Amino acid sequence: MTTLLRHLTLVALLASPISTLAARLLIFGEQHDQPDQQRQVAEEVRSLAEAGRLAGVVLEMAEAPHHTTALPRDADEAQVRATLQWKGWPWEPYAAVVMNAVRAGVPVWGGNLPRSAMREAMADATLDARVDEAARERLAEAVRDGHCRLLPASQEPGMVRIQLARDLSMATVIDRLAGSADAGSTVVLLTGAMHASRDRGVPLHLLSRSGWRPQDIWVVVFSEPGDGLQVDERRSAVFTPQPDPCESLRRQMAARAASAPASAAPR
Repeated sequence: MTTLLRHLTLVALLASPISTLAARLLIFGEQHDQPDQQRQVAEEVRSLAEAGRLAGVVLEMAEAPHHTTALPRDADEAQVRATLQWKGWPWEPYAAVVMNAVRAGVPVWGGNLPRSAMREAMADATLDARVDEAARERLAEAVRDGHCRLLPASQEPGMVRIQLARDLSMATVIDRLAGSADAGSTVVLLTGAMHASRDRGVPLHLLSRSGWRPQDIWVVVFSEPGDGLQVDERRSAVFTPQPDPCESLRRQMAARAASAPASAAPR
């Protein structure tokens, strides 16, 4: 890196909130279908890496325990995707986030709960005790909204447990990565805004572990106040209109109901 570029990078970092600079963990809570949010996170990853402060990147978009630690800096995107076993998420919006870290020689870790563990998590009633009743209700409300208010009530507890298990999985990866990081360095987590919130998401589980303090974590979301999330900073981003997924889901359910045999109708 040139002296001028390093100087400009440090100037940009010093313009950030002081708590951001002190954070062991910098969480970005995003909307998954908003490209400008991912672009901004990619720039943060690049800036931290150029300043020598990036310890690692953890992603909800890839499953634990996959990581890029063994890959060289010049690995191509196909190699990175294969190593992370990237599936189920579009690659292009997140490519710069991942590749900016890889090019800097910084590991990228999958943090999400493996799909193979989801059924077990749904049935694991011990997960209910991981948060208090108020936090569980906040998660339940998010599950209802996330399923367009169409999820049967009987399935709600299991879906809340999956949310809890995902948060715990990301917290475990972060705890391990931060524990081996150099002093003064920062781990970046990119995840959905609900997972980022201090009162129900990943921070809640990290703060229940030894060695973590509230000031070690800085939570950024790309949204306006009023969403009920407990965060440290809100940033603006260009909004890209997207089709309403709930409308599509309602049409699919209506079509299935209309094509169901009469004998299958509820009595």
